Amino acid sequence: MLNIDIEMLLFTLASIMAVFMGIAVIFVRQKASKRPLSIKKILIPPVMMSTGALMFVFPYFRLTVTEILEALIIGLIFSLLLVITTKYEERGDRLYVKPSKWFIGILLALLIIRTSLKSILSMSISPGEIGGMFFLLAFVMIVVWRLSMLIKFKQFKKQLG
Repeated sequence: MLNIDIEMLLFTLASIMAVFMGIAVIFVRQKASKRPLSIKKILIPPVMMSTGALMFVFPYFRLTVTEILEALIIGLIFSLLLVITTKYEERGDRLYVKPSKWFIGILLALLIIRTSLKSILSMSISPGEIGGMFFLLAFVMIVVWRLSMLIKFKQFKKQLG
C-alpha cells in the first residue's frame, strides 16, 4: 500500500513539474522569437539535452527495443507538429522564428497526451522505463525540430550569398 502511494505521489509531482516546464518553455520561446536565429542558438538546446542520455547508464532507466522504437516513432510524429507550425520571418540579413499562435495549444495538447500516456503506461512499465521513454521521445522531437531549423537557416544564408 505504501509503495503505491509513493508511486502516485511521484507521478503527481512529475506531472506538476511537466506543467511548470511547459509554462517555462512558453516564456523562453516568446523571448527567443525576439532574437535572430544563429547556428549556436539552434544547436545548443539539443546538445545540452543530450547529457540526459546518461540516465541510460543505470539499469533502472534502460529500455527494450520495442520501447525504444515506440518512443522514436511517437517523437517523430510529435516533432512534425513543431516543424509544420514553425514559421520564419526575414528581416534584412537575419532570420527570426515567428511566434506561433498554435504553439501554446500544441504544447498543452502534447502535455495532456504525455500525462495520459504516462498514467496508462505506468500500469505495465516501471517509472524508470517511462522516464527513459519520455526522455527519448522529447529528445527526438527537439533534434528533428532543430535540424529542420538548421536546414532553413542554411538555406536562408545561402540565399543571401
